[in-house]
Amino acid sequence: MTFSSLGDIISKIIDISVVWVMFYFILKNLKNNVKLVLIFKGVAIIIVIKIFSSLLNLNTIGMLLEYIISWGPLALIIIFQPEIRAILESIGRSQLLGRHKVLTVDEREKVVFEITTAVEYLKRNRIGALIVIEKNVSLQEYIEPATKIYSDITAPLLEAIFFPNNPLHDGGVIIQGDRLTCAGAVFKTSMNPNVSKKLGTRHRAALGVAEESDAIALIVSEETGRISIAVDGQINYNLTLEEFKLMLLDELKPKMEVFYDADSEEGDLDE
Repeated sequence: MTFSSLGDIISKIIDISVVWVMFYFILKNLKNNVKLVLIFKGVAIIIVIKIFSSLLNLNTIGMLLEYIISWGPLALIIIFQPEIRAILESIGRSQLLGRHKVLTVDEREKVVFEITTAVEYLKRNRIGALIVIEKNVSLQEYIEPATKIYSDITAPLLEAIFFPNNPLHDGGVIIQGDRLTCAGAVFKTSMNPNVSKKLGTRHRAALGVAEESDAIALIVSEETGRISIAVDGQINYNLTLEEFKLMLLDELKPKMEVFYDADSEEGDLDE
């Protein structure tokens, strides 16, 4: 094998890898964005109709579709400019190897204990709260204008922040690793039309940040005291305290540890 052929192979591997990375980010954002799903469906329908029109010699429909295909991309860019910009911003904020601190088992359990203790108090007293835990996608755009704290996570601190007379009560807090980074953060609300109209601004803000990032958003309802978790563009509503704790522990596990646990369980079953 010559150096020239080896270089060609490496070049092709890099080329294919870049294409797969692009598809990965497109599909990842497609899954969490309702408007992009609609765009994708519309494009798929046009392609299917175009194929059928060619097979059945439907010249008029084929000609119209040719115009749509020619000018469609430009129209989509103009109409859906905010969504496209959001995707590019999301890609810019993401880091392939992850940026958040990987917590040890003890650190993770301490974080979950402090958050769960605070949530239990907030639930009992019907005090609204929004706690967002950053993972691989940076939330710097929300941290920057918020009130910086950079403190250890403790239940009394969270309870004090969300106390009704506190000026930071209406915003959310952002956690990075085992540190509480800021309070009073304001998030974009979800525009998903399928979301129940009964959900208030706090729940919609939690769902919004879960749609555009991989963050974990924890919500305590001010009206009902119900607790929920928004993650991966979905909201898990009205959880029990035990369900809340177990789900939070599971979501905070590093991916490798999740795979390891699954393999261990399979081994136990085989025995």
